[in-house]
Amino acid sequence: MSLAETIRTHVREHRSGMLTDLLFALVWVTVVSVLFDVLDGPQWAFYLCLGAGVVAYFGFFASVEAAREQR
Repeated sequence: MSLAETIRTHVREHRSGMLTDLLFALVWVTVVSVLFDVLDGPQWAFYLCLGAGVVAYFGFFASVEAAREQR
């Protein structure tokens, strides 16, 4: 199997998950950017909030998974 076929297979199998990840990232970065444009906060806090998106991502999807298991 060539590299191109491997990539196509991976994208085909994980398309909805990849789209969800991209959408979460775009929304998070947009909200943080708009918030810091309005508040004019320090640069280090901006980067800290962007980094907090990683924790928020895993926390959000872990809670969604836990909610699905309890149904």
